[in-house]
Amino acid sequence: MLDTCGREVRTLRLSVTEACDLRCRYCMPEAGLAPRGEPLSADALVAIAQSAARLGINKIRLTGGEPLIRKDIVMICERIAKLEGITSLCITTNGTRLAQLAEKLRKAGVHRLNLSLDSLDDARYRELTRGGALAPVLEGLARALAAGFERVKINCVLIGGVNDMEIEAFVALTRKWPVDVRFIELMPMGECAGWPQEAFLSAEAVLQRCPELRPIGGEGVAVRYRLPDGLGAVGLIRPMSHAFCGECDRIRITADGMLKPCLHSGEEISLRGLTGEALLGALARGIGNKPATHHLKEGHSDTDRRMNQIGG
Repeated sequence: MLDTCGREVRTLRLSVTEACDLRCRYCMPEAGLAPRGEPLSADALVAIAQSAARLGINKIRLTGGEPLIRKDIVMICERIAKLEGITSLCITTNGTRLAQLAEKLRKAGVHRLNLSLDSLDDARYRELTRGGALAPVLEGLARALAAGFERVKINCVLIGGVNDMEIEAFVALTRKWPVDVRFIELMPMGECAGWPQEAFLSAEAVLQRCPELRPIGGEGVAVRYRLPDGLGAVGLIRPMSHAFCGECDRIRITADGMLKPCLHSGEEISLRGLTGEALLGALARGIGNKPATHHLKEGHSDTDRRMNQIGG
């Protein structure tokens, strides 16, 4: 289905929970956040996915919060993976529970995996996540690679003066493993909206630190590079320095059932309780309302939600 700007919307980011077992400093306050509402049931999530597929969406990424917190996450994956029209089912996770679930998720039909990881240093990881342990996450990564996912991506949010000294170490992972490491520019929303400008580092810093990287073309919103001897690739996602709204093909649905036509839009369409043609119509309206661009260049996001309340 096309939006009013002529973009074909093929991707749905479907949040299954706002809850998370980490408290990353740019994402959530230390005490956590009260949920906006009850998370959608498994039946409701599957119904939304099925209706989205009828409108031409073929890629679904389950997000949170931390989606692996849900006790029924494997069952949800099994049901969505079997839907007609869904050709790619992915999960974004912080990896804390991945070692125990990687093989089950792969068998359930999850094709791809995104691992959110902002530091490879034990002490820095603990500081960034307010107490998280790095070792279980790295074990989860190893188990995911062994489980045979079609693609494993590591997402690292670049924060100037905090983790930019690890750029070379992250890039080196693509020499060791067949993974994509994607550097994402920090966005001024939620906890980090008022941070100093120095924290908002351009992803160009990656190319400056690693001049041996060679371009291999774009994929979705990422511009990709590879080391001459790399098994994997390096991606740059630049919502601040290079807006990619013209290529955006996604909508988002929050864990409490609100459709957001854009990550940074203040507009929300409630899907809670809708079924059949009413659900289909609301989804179509959300796609039609997708804005041409966000307003990050003006230094702010138009949404009052934090990332865990939207879905990463």
